[in-house]
Amino acid sequence: MTPGQALGRLRAAEARDGRLALDRRRDLLDRLAQTLLLRAEDLAAALDADYGGRSRLETLLADVLCTVDAARYSRRHLKAWARPRRVAVPYPFWPARAWEEPVPKGIVGIMAPWNYPVQLALIPVVDAIAAGNRVAVKPSEAVPRTAALIAEVLEAALGPDIAATVLGGPDVAADFAAQRWDHLMFTGGTETGRKVAEAAARNLVPVTLELGGKCPALVLPGADLAAAARDILAGKAVNAGQTCIAPDTVLLVGHRPEDFLQACRASGIALPESGIASPAQAARLDRLVGGVTLQKLGPDGPGRQRALAIAFPEPGQALAEEEIFGPVLAVLSVPDLASACAWIRARPVPLAIYLFGATRAEQAAVASGTRSGALVAGRAVEYAAFPALGFGGAGESGQGRYHGKSGFFSFSDTRSQVRHWRWSLSRLFDLPRKRLAPRLIARLVRVR
Repeated sequence: MTPGQALGRLRAAEARDGRLALDRRRDLLDRLAQTLLLRAEDLAAALDADYGGRSRLETLLADVLCTVDAARYSRRHLKAWARPRRVAVPYPFWPARAWEEPVPKGIVGIMAPWNYPVQLALIPVVDAIAAGNRVAVKPSEAVPRTAALIAEVLEAALGPDIAATVLGGPDVAADFAAQRWDHLMFTGGTETGRKVAEAAARNLVPVTLELGGKCPALVLPGADLAAAARDILAGKAVNAGQTCIAPDTVLLVGHRPEDFLQACRASGIALPESGIASPAQAARLDRLVGGVTLQKLGPDGPGRQRALAIAFPEPGQALAEEEIFGPVLAVLSVPDLASACAWIRARPVPLAIYLFGATRAEQAAVASGTRSGALVAGRAVEYAAFPALGFGGAGESGQGRYHGKSGFFSFSDTRSQVRHWRWSLSRLFDLPRKRLAPRLIARLVRVR
């Protein structure tokens, strides 16, 4: 199925059947959650095969369970989110009533990446369905077995009149981005995100972009170094660091690099359960670490399973400038918190900033002195599994938010409604004007 055919089929269903009622949306969300649970082991096996080594537990937790939790959360809260909201009416227009209501945008296009291909395809589906839309999904061609299973899940849970799956490579993806969707969501790299945004802009299609960046982890003087190293590595190890919100660069304030390295070695976290997703990703990582000495925390595993490594890159080296997106953690010493904030401001806005050992005053200083999609103290990565917490970036790490209520409203239009009555003070200003109108206008201007 081409992107144009998918859009045409869903447009026809929309014209024939109209909007999705709230009860229908809740039923579809329940069906999606149940179908995912039924196919959980199949999805884990498919991703393992696509990667050549992907942790079953990571797939079950990060791809399946996160999506099921999102569907269940939205199902519970959907009626409250969809309720119209009364709006105040100025007294010259009384007794008119005004209210705002969220309405579906229509057909939502979703372009998903390879690193969490189930979660990052289907949580946007959850949000779009909750808002009453139909969806077309373009999974990543880098995980073909998983992409085919996503198509089966959508067919079984939602049916062909609600969801369509478009399979194919870069040419299909470019065609997908160029369609006249009512909203387009893309998750992936920043450079590709620019191309997607440009294609959507030609049709004035609104977009939600979830992109990347070098997420810093600030280890401040008050941090327990052993605990900070363990928590940072725990986040870095998930999916072998192939996570858009993985800690990328550690900024040490008041701690020696050699002490942090020793704390990392003592953490017991050395070999991620998953491997590098593809030979192309392995080659990209090898290019990034070229010329940099790696301090590996343990031996590599079989295939593309690589041990976590600590690196101390010099300014200008690729590892210091590009998003790492792999099991390598860059470490940099900075003299104080102000210098750490300056380092962050000098680079594209990250999806997340992680703080370890921060006082409330220090956290407030980082919040006021930097930009990021999230500011998280004490752990890394896990906040993305909070279904009620809006997720998104800022600047070059993305635009728009999704998850839960944020996603519901991202995929909704807000329609204003007004009901006028037969009489109001404002009608005195209609042409031909009544004799009282000039005095009333003068009084209103003086009041203001």
